[in-house]
Amino acid sequence: MQVQRVTPGKRAPARLIGAILARDLTISGQRWSKGRRLSADDLAVLAAAEAGDPLTILVPEPGELHEDDAAMRLAAAVAGPGLTIRAPEDVYAGSQLDPERRKLLQRAGEPASRRARALDVRWALVEYPTEAAAAEASMTLPEYQDFVYDACLLDWDAEEERMGEIKKRFDRAATVHIVGAETDLTLGIEGREGVVSAGFRNMPDGEVFYSPVEDSAEGVITYAEFPAVYLGHDVVGARLVFREGRVVEASAAEGEEFLKQILATDEGASRLGELGLGCNPRITRFTRNVLFDEKIDGTIHLAVGASYTYTGGKNESAVHWDMVKDLRPGGEISVDGELVQRDGAWLI
Repeated sequence: MQVQRVTPGKRAPARLIGAILARDLTISGQRWSKGRRLSADDLAVLAAAEAGDPLTILVPEPGELHEDDAAMRLAAAVAGPGLTIRAPEDVYAGSQLDPERRKLLQRAGEPASRRARALDVRWALVEYPTEAAAAEASMTLPEYQDFVYDACLLDWDAEEERMGEIKKRFDRAATVHIVGAETDLTLGIEGREGVVSAGFRNMPDGEVFYSPVEDSAEGVITYAEFPAVYLGHDVVGARLVFREGRVVEASAAEGEEFLKQILATDEGASRLGELGLGCNPRITRFTRNVLFDEKIDGTIHLAVGASYTYTGGKNESAVHWDMVKDLRPGGEISVDGELVQRDGAWLI
């Protein structure tokens, strides 16, 4: 252990995650006890506190760190503004992790994810076409390159205006009713303002999304058309039953054990964090890449887990799993009893 001092009101480096308080103290009205291990959130509280006398802390050497503290240090260290360019060489990397290590990895990334979902940092995510991604989408690399660039090279000002009309109608609504194959689900969005995604943080883009009221989901949804893909795993025919906003039944034709493991990750993993309306007219096929699939025109996606807090969402979780439901074959969306989409075509 190394003895160090940290000053309230100043930003502390991520390497102090896992450090131990040497005495009791009160910070911003919070009572912290001797022996407390400092988390990334604790460091944020210290940085925002009024300037005061330096605190004595004990900083473990890297070999002395708890495994989760070490992972949290790494996540916090890379939690600044950034542009992520996805160019996978192996789309299944990490899929063989045992459940406990996977949960640890998700927890480690949560501080950075929380800041991104609150827009505390600037971020953007784009896709670069690779052989591995092309094979996953059942295309040759030239075909996939054309597909990617075609999905990206839209008139985004015009798309923003078009999707803005969808947002206006949903913003006035209190409830959303989704009907489709083996699906009858109602969500509440009252008081939640939608977001038009038109090339600001994703590329390709093309969706309108909301953070549903956390205890509002009632009914059932079955992802009968496409597998729900997450962390290199396929869940085929996922069926979720919601009561008072929480998943109370979960089953699948394939991958049921993995589905239930993810839903049990933490308290928020079994609630909805997002309702998304796919609107990109040039994405019409399933590619096993959620950056594209959630934008398929005529689909919706529901994410279990964390919501985007800058939209008014309150659900916190280490999980954010977008599952895509195709409404083009016979689906309907109604808001406050008014039919606004049939067979994937907007009636607004």
